[in-house]
Amino acid sequence: MERPELPLPQLHAFVVLAEELHFGHAAVRLGIAQPPLSQQIRRLEDKVGHALFSREPGRIALTPAGHELLPAARRALTDLADGLAAARAVGSGRAGRLRIGFAASLALTVLPGLLRTFRERFPDVHLDIREMTTAPQIAALHDKTIDIGLLREPSTDDETELSFKTVLAEPFVAVLPSGHPLATQRTVRLAQLADSPFVLLPRTAGPQLHDQITNLCIAAGFTPRVAQHAVEWQTVCALVEVGLGVSLAPAGIRRIRLKGVAFRRIEPDTVRTQIAVAWRKNDHTPLVASFLAAISQDQPDRPP
Repeated sequence: MERPELPLPQLHAFVVLAEELHFGHAAVRLGIAQPPLSQQIRRLEDKVGHALFSREPGRIALTPAGHELLPAARRALTDLADGLAAARAVGSGRAGRLRIGFAASLALTVLPGLLRTFRERFPDVHLDIREMTTAPQIAALHDKTIDIGLLREPSTDDETELSFKTVLAEPFVAVLPSGHPLATQRTVRLAQLADSPFVLLPRTAGPQLHDQITNLCIAAGFTPRVAQHAVEWQTVCALVEVGLGVSLAPAGIRRIRLKGVAFRRIEPDTVRTQIAVAWRKNDHTPLVASFLAAISQDQPDRPP
């Protein structure tokens, strides 16, 4: 079916005249003279093939054909205005869909503050939040299935294609069963954990963080004896609680409240785990730029 070409200026002129039912008043609203307005209406009537207005001395009125066209003309103008507004919002980074991967432990530190700041500045952006450990986030960024990654200890091997911005540096703490002899101390020397079994994240979940924890132990004179692996820190703490081992974790993990788990400062306390925002270097979309601009103004909550 052939679609008739109805220029928007003609539809606009028709709607305004239908509302005013007076050529002079309609011309003033449109900011044009009466003759051009009459020409626009005539051209539209030629397209329709029927008169849209009845013209009598001193008054005009909509014909049945005009009454039928009016709702569709209004919808067309409204839809176009809405479409233009939406396109401008997406083009400026004020609307659209942003896919964000995040490491679960970040929900205990920077994630709430970062998302709150962004939502306050860009309430019309739909956030697609996906919980992922560091290695899957890196893969998802390369595969373009997420736009932003919030992760721990990014690898320098990825810096050719990805950009990283550190948003927080956290110290490590010892995670102990509450009945562990060292739980009575305020600070634990790492060497004191040499004989304890460990519960750690598998290296595949976050190679850099896993190696960082292992190297901390090696620097203290021992290699951790891993008794159990767990992908999430909540699970690590639960396994420590039941006595399967001890662990080293970012300080923000202390916000996981388990009665049977004690968190203690460690010595030496010189190493920090980095929390970073990651994005593709060649991704210049407005939404990514908006997110980076928003978080640059945020002051992340520090772990207790």
